[in-house]
Amino acid sequence: MSFNTFGHLFRFTSFGESHGAAIGCVVDGCPPRIPLQAADIQKYLDKRRPGQSRFTTQRQEPDTVKILSGVFSDERSGGQLTTGTPIMLLIENVDQRSKDYSEIKDKYRPGHAGYVYDVKYGLHDYRGGGRASARETAARVAAGGIARKIVPGLSVRGALVQMGPHKIDRTRWDWNEVDKNPFFCPDPVQAKFFEDYLDGVRKAGSSCGAVIEVVAEGVPAGLGAPVYAKLDGDLAAALMGINAVKGVEIGDGFGVAALSGEDNADEMRMGNENKPVFLSNHAGGILGGISSGQPIVVRFAVKPTSSILTPRKTVDRYGNDTDIVTKGRHDPCVGIRAVPIGEAMVACVLADHYLMHRGQVGEGTAWPFKPGA
Repeated sequence: MSFNTFGHLFRFTSFGESHGAAIGCVVDGCPPRIPLQAADIQKYLDKRRPGQSRFTTQRQEPDTVKILSGVFSDERSGGQLTTGTPIMLLIENVDQRSKDYSEIKDKYRPGHAGYVYDVKYGLHDYRGGGRASARETAARVAAGGIARKIVPGLSVRGALVQMGPHKIDRTRWDWNEVDKNPFFCPDPVQAKFFEDYLDGVRKAGSSCGAVIEVVAEGVPAGLGAPVYAKLDGDLAAALMGINAVKGVEIGDGFGVAALSGEDNADEMRMGNENKPVFLSNHAGGILGGISSGQPIVVRFAVKPTSSILTPRKTVDRYGNDTDIVTKGRHDPCVGIRAVPIGEAMVACVLADHYLMHRGQVGEGTAWPFKPGA
């Protein structure tokens, strides 16, 4: 299986399976002399870690990360620094339970990639999805912890803004509430509603989807290229590469189709810091594939998991009609733990484009230009 590497200058290759001995990644392209401790990565893995509430899978994984290479420390360095060489990160699996899947090893879960995986490779690791399971995403979060340290002043924050058909009230958006509830929800009133809603879904043996919004601030203008390396295109590809994601929006997304040209135009005025001030942000911080310096706003939709207790019609790998019930430990809403994963993928794309931008234009141009320049 090829295509396990993501990125261009800042890139990582992930490895491991859901029920194997370990998962991890090798990060290549990280600049030297960046302070990096395992704790810098661990805090993001702890956000994604399973088993922290009744609303996620009860699989108990500490997700403790080890840095095996790419860092150095002595009395002259003032702390542990990256060396510019590949950084290998390892996360051991400690709570695998493959027997949960033994009853359905020859059956395909409707809505799950088991069938297409089997057709493509002729070998299906039925233990939770094998290589393509949600467990693999811990490696992405680890890589994202490094990516966040590359772009100076970068802030990447995610939040769950819809669960099933139920949306938050954006007038109540409070970033401080995101870490105070098990849903990463910025609306404290809707977070309370989500508790009862998801309890009902979980007790019914079903699942539901979600919409996640990620906002990146402190992004300099100029990242991206106008044709084949559009920043929004790479962000969309990164987020679509997350398991169970079925759609991505940048800025107003599909909503721009209903706007007039006047409404869609993000008007500009000169600010006090030799930078323009935008009066709106329908574009989501990206114009023509290049960052504008505004906050970058992306949303992605996560489908309901196919691992449910409700019997579903399916076939087995020998061509027989059958029914399937999926037992075991599963997230009733996989969108919850997708929040730190989305943050990580956005951070990785921005770090990659930041390094590509520096490689092509150096420090960049001095704006505004002098008349006649």
